[in-house]
Amino acid sequence: MRAEEERSFREFARSRAVVLRRSAYLLCGDWHLAEDLVQNTLLKLYRAWRRVDGDAADAYARKVLMRVWLDERRKPWRRSENRDGVVPDPGDPLADPAVAGQRAQARDLVLSALAEVPPRQRAVLVLRYWEDLPTAEVAAALRCSEGTVKSQASRGLRNLRAAIARTAPDLAGAGARRSA
Repeated sequence: MRAEEERSFREFARSRAVVLRRSAYLLCGDWHLAEDLVQNTLLKLYRAWRRVDGDAADAYARKVLMRVWLDERRKPWRRSENRDGVVPDPGDPLADPAVAGQRAQARDLVLSALAEVPPRQRAVLVLRYWEDLPTAEVAAALRCSEGTVKSQASRGLRNLRAAIARTAPDLAGAGARRSA
């Protein structure tokens, strides 16, 4: 790889590593595995950097991350592993403790509920609502039709709501009363 390509790859990796790690965590629910997924993604991206169009680098990186995650899920030792450990969250010194506690509870509730959603639906939810990608880009990243993305998003949101209702029935009831 030429020095200019090397420099452009390093800049890209430096600017997008945190975003990729966050997306990987939302997919797998484990910070350590998320770091491994991002490293594998960046390694594969480095190997193909000459062929990657600069404008499409983000989309290509997301697609590679999804494929790396799916490949990791297929490994036999991942099938029997139970990841129910608690991930420590750093405190926000600028926030009101009561508000920070409520936000942390809501975040933990959503993350634990997201872990209960089937992988394909979880991938659609992360790309569509966390990454804020249009339906067409999600379909391209997951190699499926836009209709499949829409139906998976609908089912995923339904499953996410059901998981939240199981975990915190008092919150689910409040949401139903508010919409009435």
